[in-house]
Amino acid sequence: MSALLDQQMTMWKDTQDELWQAVMAKDSRFDGTFVFAVSSTKIYCRPSCPSRRPRRERVSYFRLPEAAEQAGFRACRRCHPKRTTSTDPQIEMVQRACRYIETQDETSVTLADLGEHIGISAFHLQRVFKKVMGITPRQYADACRIGKFKTRVRESGSVAGAMYDAGFSSSSRLYARAPVELGMTPATYGRGGRGAIINYTIAKCSLGLLLVAATERGVCAVKLGDSDASLAADLRREYSAAEIHRADPMLSEPVDRLLNYLSGKHPDLQLPLDIQATAFQWQVWENLRAIPYGETRSYGEVAKAMGRPTAVRAVARACATNPVALVIPCHRVIREDKNLGGYRWGLERKEALLGKESSRALKDKPRVK
Repeated sequence: MSALLDQQMTMWKDTQDELWQAVMAKDSRFDGTFVFAVSSTKIYCRPSCPSRRPRRERVSYFRLPEAAEQAGFRACRRCHPKRTTSTDPQIEMVQRACRYIETQDETSVTLADLGEHIGISAFHLQRVFKKVMGITPRQYADACRIGKFKTRVRESGSVAGAMYDAGFSSSSRLYARAPVELGMTPATYGRGGRGAIINYTIAKCSLGLLLVAATERGVCAVKLGDSDASLAADLRREYSAAEIHRADPMLSEPVDRLLNYLSGKHPDLQLPLDIQATAFQWQVWENLRAIPYGETRSYGEVAKAMGRPTAVRAVARACATNPVALVIPCHRVIREDKNLGGYRWGLERKEALLGKESSRALKDKPRVK
């Protein structure tokens, strides 16, 4: 790899243009240095993948395939991005650690055991792993365990069997993690999501079309788009095993609140939520909700506010996976250089939202006499 490519990968947060150019050029020199993921398909690829290129605002970048999978993406079946090897020794080391964690079905991997297996100190491993992945080895192990439970309970239908096969020593540990990792109880998940009832509606708004979906506990999805069919299909992909119905009258209250918010009548948008999240995602989203109406923060500023200044990429991923647009205002997070950055629902909508909020906040600001 050239010195230029080495420098680009070191300055990760400042190389979005270079990474995008590598994707557009299908540059195989970058294979093994990063993967790109597409929000609309939930698939990640190596840079040289022959597939059709997506719109830029739908693309995010990850150093490792494992990091993309932690964010909810699956590997492309055309380019097989997990088969590439990295020339970066730190990335290769983290991949070895991930593979070791993934093979430990029935035992909990300690940081000391992992360091001994890799051949480095536990402290150095923890620091490098978190730098590359955005999470700790323990958090990765927990996520793998939940992933194994999901797979095995679907195959067998037995919650108890899947629980022990995935490495949970007791049902209390599984049920304690279920609300944030599964979005439902393990028994409901074991039935393929049957029993989870979601109602939704679609309304016209100043940004096109607005989809609002909710369970009996609260709003689980808010989406923006241009087509009823594509919005409904996106909802069904995310909740493929749930019982989903269109029920316009039932959702009139949250829709009215969102429309009033978009029109500037009620800047303070509070709705009961029922969404899946990791502890880190919740922390990011709570910080986003604390950003005042009419203001913005950079990804770095959000990370610093959380006390995790090096977690800029992880913050960006949490923003990209926000399931309830507007309610959690991920549109208020921009790049360090004041560029808009990305937005799942399109940069034009992000620009319109920020412009409207800024104008309203300026209008409401008390005048100095």
